[in-house]
Amino acid sequence: MTAGVLTDPELTRSAQAGNVEALGLLLARHQAGMRAVALSVLGHRPEVDDVLQDAALVALRRIGDVRDPDAVGAWLRMVVRNASRMRLRAPHDVRFGELWAPPSEEPTPEQVVDEHALRDWIWHAMDELSPQLRLAVLLRHFSGVTSYEQIAAACDVPVGTVRSRLSQARAKMAQGLLSTSALAHDDADALNAARRHEGVETLLAAERGEFAKVVAERWSPEVRLLGGQGQLGGRELVLGGMDSDLAAGVRQRLVHSVASRDLTIWEMDLIGPADDPDHCPPSVVWLLSLAGGRIERVRLFHPS
Repeated sequence: MTAGVLTDPELTRSAQAGNVEALGLLLARHQAGMRAVALSVLGHRPEVDDVLQDAALVALRRIGDVRDPDAVGAWLRMVVRNASRMRLRAPHDVRFGELWAPPSEEPTPEQVVDEHALRDWIWHAMDELSPQLRLAVLLRHFSGVTSYEQIAAACDVPVGTVRSRLSQARAKMAQGLLSTSALAHDDADALNAARRHEGVETLLAAERGEFAKVVAERWSPEVRLLGGQGQLGGRELVLGGMDSDLAAGVRQRLVHSVASRDLTIWEMDLIGPADDPDHCPPSVVWLLSLAGGRIERVRLFHPS
């Protein structure tokens, strides 16, 4: 496919039908106009590149919203204009979902990905990120741990490192989404469902006194439990911690799960015993790193 022989409407309809190369050609064709809009709103600021990266990802997810293919250039410039204005107005870092409808009407980023025809392609491109960058993206855009401060605490890194990782991830994903377009993609929805089911089954097994069996079957023998100062311990500490919580009457309930190839995030409600409801924090996030399909590192984080 070459940009010179296809019109904007043809490329737009092809992209809406799932042709990734067509979408890449559209973005390349209108890049100059999109940058001009960002510069007109923001001036020569470092945020210009971030806005263009965010706008490219929004376009990749929302190309199906274009009702008039003849006006796709104007639509892309509108995406950039909205993103730029949000950068100027917002005291916080803008998330992709904020570029569109009010929060009460806008689906979550996870719902957008799940409902979009290019869902698996997007997740495949995210899997091409390094584990550190991918974890930052999963937390920021697909979990309840969204603030830079929370992500920094969960990953045990400075806030500045979180900002840097997310900036790198945006740039790499915008490029990666195009470079992986011709590859076969795994079913991201099936992976997320399987990892969620695994979380539920793990908690049920713990309630039955079979947590050690699950750990033996699905976790690495060299599993490491990590804390704020690095490694806290291995398998015995993991087993002992679960046994201690259950003995104290503390239960966990899985409320959200998101996963990529070698990372899983389980967000749990913590339920204290009836006679001591404040015995524990209200929630805990399990950050799980996998190798060869087995959990090899666990970091537990209590959001504020």
